[in-house]
Amino acid sequence: MSASPLCIFCKIIKKEIPSYRIFETEHTRYIMKLLSIILDHSKFLHELPDESLADLLPVAKKVANAIGAENYNILQNNGALAHQQVEHVHIHVIPKPNSEEGLGVGWPAKSTSKEDLAATAEKILQGFKD
Repeated sequence: MSASPLCIFCKIIKKEIPSYRIFETEHTRYIMKLLSIILDHSKFLHELPDESLADLLPVAKKVANAIGAENYNILQNNGALAHQQVEHVHIHVIPKPNSEEGLGVGWPAKSTSKEDLAATAEKILQGFKD
């Protein structure tokens, strides 16, 4: 497990900062504020080895079931432009009990040409081959 000495989440993982620990696996620690932290320190999801991500969604599922959330969002941000505030991979489980509470989501729709879709599909397919 890699760690950054200045990262607040790494300090929580190493128990240097107290937290309400709820659940832990080999790769993930779930703490109150409905937050799952990957134990390996990395700023971006795409930088982590696959095994570090293996139980991220199963842990989120357990949390959603445990709190009885019928409607909820799972949020994971990568980079400042994407609203990442702590540079350590983590996800939020955000209950959406009604239209006023929880995460509000919206972004401008963008139309894409068939040619652009085909080029993007080819790029993704190539990424799976690499």
